[in-house]
Amino acid sequence: NMKAVSKKSFRKEVIENSQLSVVEFKTDWSGACHIIEPIYRDLAQSYNGVVSFFTIDVENEMGIDTEYGVMEIPTILFFRSGKVIDHAVGLTSKNVLISKIENAIGGGIN
Repeated sequence: NMKAVSKKSFRKEVIENSQLSVVEFKTDWSGACHIIEPIYRDLAQSYNGVVSFFTIDVENEMGIDTEYGVMEIPTILFFRSGKVIDHAVGLTSKNVLISKIENAIGGGIN
């Protein structure tokens, strides 16, 4: 329920996903990414079936960070219908992420 994506699979997995997609842009060496990982994993379990959770390693998948204006690691982007509707930059608390997810689920029905 938390899936690593590549640049190649990004369109199919994230952009064309009908669910809310939450994508963490990360690297292996970032301390903040290691701190956020268990939180992210918990959220992926809590929202299983409702929200899709992805990670993408910006060092292995060059250029994807630039494409989405990611300057800092970790950055979490929230996608709906292929568009970025929210974001969280740096070390973000579980509560903040929950409220962003709840907002996106509840508030984004067009």
